[in-house]
This record gives sequence, structure tokens and C-alpha cells, in this order.
Amino acid sequence: MACYKEAKLYNEKTIMARILVIGSIALDEVVHLAAPLRPGAHLAGRWQGTRVGGGAANTAMALARGGDEAVVISAVGADEYGTWLVREIEEIGVNTRHIHCRATETTRSLILLDPQGERTVINLARSSVPLPWNLGEMAADACYVRSADPALTPILKQRVESGGLVVAHAPPTNEGARPAQVLVASASDLDPAFLSDPFSSARRVAGEVLEWLVLTRGPEGAIAYGRDWTLRQGSPKVEVVDSTGAGDVFAAGLLHALARKLPMKAALRLAVEWGAASVRYQGTVPPEQFPPQVELPAVGTP
Repeated sequence: MACYKEAKLYNEKTIMARILVIGSIALDEVVHLAAPLRPGAHLAGRWQGTRVGGGAANTAMALARGGDEAVVISAVGADEYGTWLVREIEEIGVNTRHIHCRATETTRSLILLDPQGERTVINLARSSVPLPWNLGEMAADACYVRSADPALTPILKQRVESGGLVVAHAPPTNEGARPAQVLVASASDLDPAFLSDPFSSARRVAGEVLEWLVLTRGPEGAIAYGRDWTLRQGSPKVEVVDSTGAGDVFAAGLLHALARKLPMKAALRLAVEWGAASVRYQGTVPPEQFPPQVELPAVGTP
């Protein structure tokens, strides 16, 4: 990947990248808790209504705010929830052409938000996503997979072998499940055996084409493990309002940078800043002033 020429503030929206985002669009039902979750506790809660959620929707909305064409591959039910969700993300600029709108039911999740903005997600229903017949050949600058569907494995292999950039989320972590140049995961989702040798573990999942494993570590920032480099990026200290979808917005920042062929050090910085910005606002829809300005590293970094 080419090196960025010099340090600069980066938030330009003039260079559009086309990015496929495969995963869920969900109706989030939100409850604010009066205190953090505790086993066996009886807690007071306040119903806050519904909003857009799901990994694909959260990532795509942030990409659209950043000036990219985010093309979502997903499904919603043939019901009022599905119609509303598609309309909401369309208004932000997401390409919804490949969203299947006749699923049995719309994906729904219960979101429990504690006073510190930390969230607990409870999946209530999930739509299966019919994959377009030409997904392996669909034109794009990058493809992001936020789905565990095993049917995606040969499609990702096809995209990688044709030279396309694939960024995949883990889990799944079974051998060969996610052919990709970049694997993204939360460290909290991986077991100690995987984390004992992160890059080798990730290569078993993604194959020899893997260039980077990127691990998010919440308020500690993120780490990128490569064949020859390990890059660390701390997170700015911010007041957490709502952490829902922060990992998805992190992934959007990473994709936004890598689709423009920025080096991983710059991409990691951008992703951390986007993720940190996302916890400062309520809900999952990025405000119009998103994304934040980011000073990128100078030339000479991987």
C-alpha cells in the first residue's frame, strides 16, 4: 500500500470510493438503564424507542457521511420496520439497491444502555441475507464482511484472487472461513489461544493473503499486527454518551482509508478517531458534521 506523502488534516469528502458492506440492518429497541447491569439485580429502565442498527447499517451510514458510496448487501422484512429502516439509511446517502426487502422478518435487537454509555445487545430476531449471484464480481474499491454466513467464503476467495480488497470481521475464526487481506476483530471477542499469536491465528482464518489483523481494544485504542510490523494507536479520552456501533464506525474509518490506498498506520489512526467520535453522540446515525478532522502520520510508515 502506498505511503501518504506528508502529515495533514484529513476529512476530505471529494474522492468517492465504492465500498460493498455485507451484513445486517436491524431495528434497535433501546432501553436506558438507571445503573450498570449486574447478575441477579433488579434495575429500573426507561424506554427510548427504536432506531437504526445492525453492523452493516452502522458502517454504511458512517461511510456515507464520509463521502463514500456505501453499497449494502442485506435483508429486511416485508413489514413496516423494514420499509422504515431502508428509508432512513437512504436519506443519509447509503446505496440500498441490493437490500432484499422480502425476508420473513426484520432483524431486531434490544439495546440496554447504562449511565456510562456502555451497551448490551440482545438479538431478538435475525433475517437471512440472500447473496446476489454476481457478488464475487461486483465492482468496488473494497468489500467489507460483517456476517458469519459460510456461503461467503468462496465469494471472498474469488474477490481476493481477482485482486480486490477484502476486509472481514471475525468471528468466525474457523480455518479458511474468511479469505481477506485485512481481518478486523474486537480483542474481547477472541479467546486467549487466538490472542497468544494473533497474526498466525488470523492467517489460519484468512489465508496466506492476509496482510493485517486489526484488533480494537475499546478505550485503549487499537493494534494492527502485520507480518513484519506491529502498530499501536491509542484512543483520545472522550466522554462516552453511547457506545452502540462504535466498532462498526471504527471499521468504516479503516475502510475509508484503505479504499484510498492509505498505509495502515494512517488507516489505524483514522479508524480510531472515527470510532472515538461515534461514542460522543446519542444513537447510531452520524451527525452531519461527521467525520472528524484527523492529522495523519507522515511518510515512511507502513
